[in-house]
Amino acid sequence: MAFNLDKLLRPHISKIKPYSSARDEYSGKAGIFLDANENPFGSMAEGSFNRYPDPYQWDIKQKLAKVKNVQAEQIFLGNGSDEAIDLLMRAFCIPGQDNIILLPPTYGMYEVSAGINDINTLKVNLTGDYQLRPDAILAAANEHTKIIFICSPNNPSGNKVKRADIYQILDNFNALVVIDEAYIDFSDEPSFTTELGNYPNLLVMQTFSKAWGLASLRIGMAFASEEIINILNLIKPPYNISGLTQEKVLEALYNAPLIGKVVKDTFVERDFLEAGISKFPFVQKIYPSHANFILIKVDAARNIYQYLINQTIIIRDRSKVILCEECLRISVGTRAENEALLKALNLYNP
Repeated sequence: MAFNLDKLLRPHISKIKPYSSARDEYSGKAGIFLDANENPFGSMAEGSFNRYPDPYQWDIKQKLAKVKNVQAEQIFLGNGSDEAIDLLMRAFCIPGQDNIILLPPTYGMYEVSAGINDINTLKVNLTGDYQLRPDAILAAANEHTKIIFICSPNNPSGNKVKRADIYQILDNFNALVVIDEAYIDFSDEPSFTTELGNYPNLLVMQTFSKAWGLASLRIGMAFASEEIINILNLIKPPYNISGLTQEKVLEALYNAPLIGKVVKDTFVERDFLEAGISKFPFVQKIYPSHANFILIKVDAARNIYQYLINQTIIIRDRSKVILCEECLRISVGTRAENEALLKALNLYNP
């Protein structure tokens, strides 16, 4: 059965009339703007923030399209990837009836957003080495399954997911497959944005928060068919990305060639961190990483976590997450930060 977007969409969504402003009808930058009840005299903060920003962020999308080798119309920009996650559930999942499939251990916001939207979750655990079980995933899907979320490289494990397994799901699932590529810049795998033309049910998420270093700006990317992007634009808030954020993201895009150095520096520090941590007797395993963090299995994870807190070093305790028993997740820091962590661990007395 072929993918049918209209059938997947919640019936009332297609009938919604989006919020409309004069800026939707006039795309020019010069003019006398007397349409939006703005303050014409300027801002109370230094800078020019008295006018509403472009609701569809076209300057960013046109530049980003060239960087990502997609069409500008295939891009949605949100307040972090979390906004795209929420909008997808609101657009395609009927509360109390539909479900999504999650693949633990994985990014926790999928389940949080599902809970907020009263969407059921079906869970198919990853394997012991954090890979998909595509046959089990497809078997778990039913007539009310609207979205499968796949995180690759995966959070919190850091590994890349086998590409063949993702293709198996894309080829055999007739609803949405969302591939979360927040850490794709640190992976040697190509992005699944290269497959947008082949899979109308595919949506790829990425973020400016990691390699781009713009976490404070809260801006995420979603790439999909123009039809899916139009739906997200239909139901998003009218000005979901601030003007200041748009300015800074556009500035970052002109510095895109510097990403390679950031990634290289991250790998150097990740190797340094792994080498240092591997020497401690309480470390049982360091999992392979294609991200800017590492997952380690240790003796008494909670004790080590609390000890580091007392040393004002903050890592993530993942020991209560399924398949991550006694595991800690450590972000790659600067050399000084990594050395401070290793020094503290060297003084740790189990």
